[in-house]
Amino acid sequence: MKSKLIAATILLAALSNAASGLDLGKLLEERVNQELNKSKKTQPTDQTSATTQNTAAPPPAAKQNIDVKQLGFALFGDYSPEEETRIGKQISGNLLGAVPLVRDDKLQRYVNQVGNWVALQSGRKDVTWHFGVLDTEDINAFAAPGGYVFVTKGLYRRLNNEAELAGVLGHEIAHVTLKHHLKVLKQSSLIGTLGQVASSKAKSSDPVVQNLIGNGAEIMARGLDKNAEFEADRVGMVFAARSGYTPWGLPEVLQDLAGVPAKDERISLLTKTHPQPADRLAALGEAVDGRLDAVQGKELADRFYRIR
Repeated sequence: MKSKLIAATILLAALSNAASGLDLGKLLEERVNQELNKSKKTQPTDQTSATTQNTAAPPPAAKQNIDVKQLGFALFGDYSPEEETRIGKQISGNLLGAVPLVRDDKLQRYVNQVGNWVALQSGRKDVTWHFGVLDTEDINAFAAPGGYVFVTKGLYRRLNNEAELAGVLGHEIAHVTLKHHLKVLKQSSLIGTLGQVASSKAKSSDPVVQNLIGNGAEIMARGLDKNAEFEADRVGMVFAARSGYTPWGLPEVLQDLAGVPAKDERISLLTKTHPQPADRLAALGEAVDGRLDAVQGKELADRFYRIR
C-alpha cells in the first residue's frame, strides 16, 4: 500500500510540500545555455555544409520557437478557478485510483462537515471543497488545487478530538487558499516553456493538466518550500480558531507526530515532504508568541467520530 501511495501521489505528495532553495534565475539561465549549446552544435562548419543544411532542413532557430502565449501565461497569467479545479480533480483521481477512501459513509460525511465549516473561514468562495479519509495506515495529509483535501486513516486514528481534525484540515485548506501549489506550477511552467519546441507540443484532452504533468512533475517532486508549510500552519491555526475551535488543535497534533520514531515507515513520506514536526512547532510558537492565549475555543472530543 505504501509503495502504491508514493508512486501514485508523487505530484500530490510534493504538492502537499515548492522546491526548497529553488533558484529560478539559475534554472532559467541553465535552460537558455542548453538551448544555445544545441544551436551551436548544429551550425555549419563551411559554406558547402551550410548550403546542404539549408536545403535539407529548416534552420536550427526554427526548431527553437518558444510558445509566446504559454510564456506570457507563465510570466504574467494565472490559473482560472475552472483550470484550478481541473488540475485538482486530475491529481485527486490519480490518488484515489491507487488508494481508495475508507468505506465508512458516516466518517466521510463527518469529515466533510468539519472541513467545509473550517473552509468557510478561508474566504475562497470560488472553490467547491471536497474532503476524504484515505484507506492507508500511512500518517499524512494532502491537498490539491481546487479544494481537494485528504487525510490518511493512519493520521486520523491519532487524533483525539474535533479541534485537532480542524487544525489538520485548516493547514491543508490554507495551502489551497494561498495557492501554494499553483505558484509551484507557474514556476515549472516558465522553465518548461523556455525549452519547449512548438512543433512537438504535447497533445492532451486537458492541456492545463498536461502542462502540469509534463513540465512540473520533476520540480514539484522536491516538495513545497518549508516557508509555505510554516505559513500554512499559521493560517490553518487561525482558520480553526475562527471556526470556534481551540487554536491549539494543530500544535497538539504536531507534538504527537514529533514523538513518532523516525524509523516508523508510516511517517516516512510525511517527513520527506514536510519540515520536521518539532521544527514546525518551534516556528508556530515563535509566530504566535502568546497572541492566541486569550482565544477561547472548543475541543469537542465527545462529538469526534471514531473509526470503527
